[in-house]
Amino acid sequence: MILVTGASGNVGGQVLAQLHEDGIHARGMSRVPAGPWMVAGDLADLRSLEECLRGMDAVFLMWPFHTAEPMPALVKVLRKHVSRVVLLSSGAVQDELAPEQHDNHVGRSHAEVELLLRESGLAWTVLRPSTFAANALWWADQIRAGDTVAGPYGQVRMAMLHEADIAAVAVRALTEEGHDRRCHRLTGPQVLTQVEQVRVIGEALGRPLRWQELTREEARRRLLADGSFPDAFVDVLLDGYAKMLDEPPIELTDTVERVTGRPARTFRQWVLDHACEMLGG
Repeated sequence: MILVTGASGNVGGQVLAQLHEDGIHARGMSRVPAGPWMVAGDLADLRSLEECLRGMDAVFLMWPFHTAEPMPALVKVLRKHVSRVVLLSSGAVQDELAPEQHDNHVGRSHAEVELLLRESGLAWTVLRPSTFAANALWWADQIRAGDTVAGPYGQVRMAMLHEADIAAVAVRALTEEGHDRRCHRLTGPQVLTQVEQVRVIGEALGRPLRWQELTREEARRRLLADGSFPDAFVDVLLDGYAKMLDEPPIELTDTVERVTGRPARTFRQWVLDHACEMLGG
């Protein structure tokens, strides 16, 4: 029996669905459950987590916090109920650096979570994904409104990764031997700038989309005016993009294919899979 946290999200929902497709008994946990395999629970509420963990053997752990502070208490609860944890971490974590040596908040907090999991005594597997292809849904409102997508740092390069591929690796780590104490670094099969991503979206949707470059200050004002985006992470995001411009070329991995037996899906395939969400249909 496997508990899937964050089961209402893109990745967690895919993990839950793929486990059931494989005939594996799984339970999805979400603050707002929807569906026959879902139960109400919140990682911030350890009592609700205890209830969700009853009868479980393993957990797919989505980390929803911006800090590692809740992890020690959460580990204590996990150790009482399960023997294995598959953690969705971040591609920003670097093996050669201690948590406090990471120079960005995302990498530092996830490195701290990984370290606490390694020291927990639980069997563990860590997934470090590249950029989620689903991040492109941030542009959906602009695409519905016209043929221009405006944003900063259009030349930033990303290896866009389909959530179904993250989930497929997670399912195997949860159900097969050979993944204990392993860190799987996952990427999509191609590196695309944001400008190129918009072009691919347009080609897949049959729309003549173009990129409009915004200055950092213009983008900052837009993000601060967006009620769905936390103000505290506006500069974190923009600083991250600025740093990515100066980083070495992204090294693609074949981990998805090695673990699952099939190549990672392209960004174009992701767009086709999510065309209705992009267009609002």
